[in-house]
Amino acid sequence: MEIAILAGGCFWGMEDLFRKQPGVVSVRVGYTGGHTPNPTYKDICTGNTGHAEAIEITYDETRTNFRDVLIFFFKMHNPTSLNQQGHDIGSQYRSAIFYQDQHQKDVALSLIKQIDEADFLPGKIVTEVTSAGTFYEAEPEHQAYLEKHPTGYTCHFVRDNWQLPE
Repeated sequence: MEIAILAGGCFWGMEDLFRKQPGVVSVRVGYTGGHTPNPTYKDICTGNTGHAEAIEITYDETRTNFRDVLIFFFKMHNPTSLNQQGHDIGSQYRSAIFYQDQHQKDVALSLIKQIDEADFLPGKIVTEVTSAGTFYEAEPEHQAYLEKHPTGYTCHFVRDNWQLPE
């Protein structure tokens, strides 16, 4: 099993879309990338913790790979929008890839370069690519939120109208 930690706006919508992907074993929502130890949802909402709302994806590498996880990530949020997804604004909603090792970093940077060079997005990708730190699991009420509240808020949807050049 492998782990990917990604941030791309509100974690509820990201979790909901990723949990349905082939090869994904589990997804949990939480906070990472900041300076405040053991943050809470209330702390994150202030925008002062440095953390992003993020998801930790456990996936089966025999069924998917990190590059395919990232392609789906880029399709389900706007990686060209700095610190904003939909109506959610602030650094806690930034787009970020928190890599686990050099391989993940290399894959992320290579894919970003390929997408930017293809020039089909509304701007250049602003996704932060940084080493993973501590992932703080969010409170239980935020886990599987859209399963519990199917009409709850999400700003995520899959943009199937773009294809990477071969």
